[in-house]
Amino acid sequence: MRKLESPEPYIPPQFMAECWFDDVCILDMDYFVKTLSGVTAKGVRPDLVGSLITHYACKWLPELSGDESAEKSGPTTTTTTNSEEPSPESTATASWMKKRFFVETLVGILPPEKDSIPCDFLLRLLRAANRVGVDPAYQAELEKRISWQLDQASLKELMLPSFSHTCGTLLDVELVLRLVKGFVNLDEAVRGGAALVKVAKLVDSYLAEAAVDSNLSLPEFVALAGALPGHARLIDDELYRAIDTYLKAHPGVSKKERKSLCRLMDSRKLSPEASLHAAQNERLPVRAVIQVLFSEQTKLTRQFDWSGSFSASRSPNFGLLDPAARCLSKREMTAQQMEIKRLRDDVLRLQSLCISMQGQIERMSEKKNKGFFRWKKLGIGFRSGGGVVDEGEGEYGRQTPVAGVKSKLVQGRTPKWSKSVS
Repeated sequence: MRKLESPEPYIPPQFMAECWFDDVCILDMDYFVKTLSGVTAKGVRPDLVGSLITHYACKWLPELSGDESAEKSGPTTTTTTNSEEPSPESTATASWMKKRFFVETLVGILPPEKDSIPCDFLLRLLRAANRVGVDPAYQAELEKRISWQLDQASLKELMLPSFSHTCGTLLDVELVLRLVKGFVNLDEAVRGGAALVKVAKLVDSYLAEAAVDSNLSLPEFVALAGALPGHARLIDDELYRAIDTYLKAHPGVSKKERKSLCRLMDSRKLSPEASLHAAQNERLPVRAVIQVLFSEQTKLTRQFDWSGSFSASRSPNFGLLDPAARCLSKREMTAQQMEIKRLRDDVLRLQSLCISMQGQIERMSEKKNKGFFRWKKLGIGFRSGGGVVDEGEGEYGRQTPVAGVKSKLVQGRTPKWSKSVS
């Protein structure tokens, strides 16, 4: 009787791929490159080849995995066979040279396809490349590949430290600026509108973190914030948070520099919460606060106009209305009316403050232009058109009515010189 053979156990494809990756990763670097060339020649998918490269790199260089625990307990790439222990200097130099060769080799074997390697892995590889000082050609290649898919990057991996002695900041802001410019210079068909919005959010979050550094200069902040076009930001809350953080960390910023910072954001793109915070922010210039108040008043007035048009004969365009603005309860309408009244009071208060300040400036300038004799203190004036013209103000000076006002010098009689003036 023929003995039945037991069927082979089923192995999931993912587990088979991981076993195959582990078998390949046992090889040396040179053998790995030859094996990868053979795998690529057989027509294996680029994403699978990219997964093989990332698995191999994380196994032999744990810092590329992004896991701190794996970096501490990862395998070592250097072994010693001599009985004499090498000196620490030679061991550090050998490890540094080996890491540099490893990183440069990885960059050289990356697949040319765009999405074959994750962007976060490329950022970790760029960090390792900057640490060991690879050739500028490999660094430029990595920066170009990261710019292609910058919209897929995370803020944690984008926080690249600066390894240059000439750079005063902790983060490499110049490197991030090159990545953003490379992304913006791509064709619109390649990057798309949604990708541009994601990069704008990423840059604003990065600026909010980098603004804490007191060594971050204003031109660097302005250059990175202005590297993106204006339509890339749908809302400017993160940009406002970055500007406020920068002003808080740099109290010595001049008034002119504060105005240049506030020009980066659009007050019309702030949420009600951010607008409320900006209206009470003492670090912002007065002009920026007034613009925020006017923008909020315009938004609320527009919402009232839209809600009031429902009862009119002309119905509004529902495609242009915000869904939250079409179904407002009576309590919400009352709260909005109170908010509008408060904003109007704030605007009037600021306007009166500006007028009073302008009047003080004019009075100070008038004091400087007065002559030696101060006729106002003596109460002497010239009648002109039913008013008194102060000395030194000329024909176009201010006129003060004299009805009911009697001078101490004119009591019971009229001076002779007053009859000569008609």
